[in-house]
Amino acid sequence: MKVIVAKSVLENILTNAQSYLEKRDLSQITSHVLLHVENETLSVKATDFEIGFSYISSQIEANEDGYATANGTKLLQIIKSFKEDNITLETITNYLYIKQNSSKFKLPMFNHLEFPSFPEIENKPKFDIDAESFSKAVKKITPAIDTNNPKFELNGALIDIKDDFINFVATDTRRLAIFKQNRQAEKNFSLIIPKKAIIEFGKLFFQDIEIFYDENTLIAKSEDFLFFTKLINGKFPDYERIIPKEKHFRIQLSRDKMVESIKQIAIISNEIKTTFKQKNIIFESLNEENIEAKTEIEFETGLEDEISLSFNSKYMLDFLSSIEENSFVLGYNDSNMPFTLEAKDFMTIVMPIIK
Repeated sequence: MKVIVAKSVLENILTNAQSYLEKRDLSQITSHVLLHVENETLSVKATDFEIGFSYISSQIEANEDGYATANGTKLLQIIKSFKEDNITLETITNYLYIKQNSSKFKLPMFNHLEFPSFPEIENKPKFDIDAESFSKAVKKITPAIDTNNPKFELNGALIDIKDDFINFVATDTRRLAIFKQNRQAEKNFSLIIPKKAIIEFGKLFFQDIEIFYDENTLIAKSEDFLFFTKLINGKFPDYERIIPKEKHFRIQLSRDKMVESIKQIAIISNEIKTTFKQKNIIFESLNEENIEAKTEIEFETGLEDEISLSFNSKYMLDFLSSIEENSFVLGYNDSNMPFTLEAKDFMTIVMPIIK
């Protein structure tokens, strides 16, 4: 294999590949990227078996087709050390040579035939989706995905496809985030995608994509890249049962005023008590130590009687940082019951702090 490629092109591909590499055991072929030159294109693959990434570029000069593998982290470090100019990659016996002008590096290769195969798209059902809106949806719910929960299904996000809409859902048991996207589907089904895959998804969606799936795997494909992830097998909680059917109070609030006040109290305590009165809102720290914080804003709540609730500031700020609107609606029934935060098609249901 011998190929000439611009530094910027190769560096961008290898940077995107880093999250898919085995970093702990460098003796594994999954610590390598697989390079393949054929038909005037260069493909670069990386996988840790759970997720995988492949990118194809035609911005190359191919002198000889073939395969190569190289440690993905080392290769990126070498490419970054070069100047903005073309780079030559060439295989000789069991080594990959990386050259630019008078600089030359040599990296050992593994047998490319041992590199893990990627799942096939053939005969898998698919659905088309707008990449921008998909990326927007998963970014909104990602903060609510749990980490290292013994119930594995909670360590991922649910994509629940109905006849006329898709619900993107995540929960860490203290809050539930739901983003609803209206669209028609030929078939109702649901998938649970691991948190790591969701995060990597968001980095790649700059083009329209096709999504293929089966009971174990999801594959996203565009003109230039292919992404796959193994799915989480399990039964996601019945999230629709958790959504309050009625709210005794619905208060429309200012996002900016709430963010400013909550951040101020959060300097002292992440747990905050908020009292909504007719013409003002009071924020107080919930902290057992001999320290306190309190602030107040003037705001017409429309309430006749005051109500109060206590919450973790992170849950509220995660929601408020994810919305584009200047206002949102807080739905409230009782200080001991879950409350809702809503803005257009995005809702978060939060368990209050009970003391």
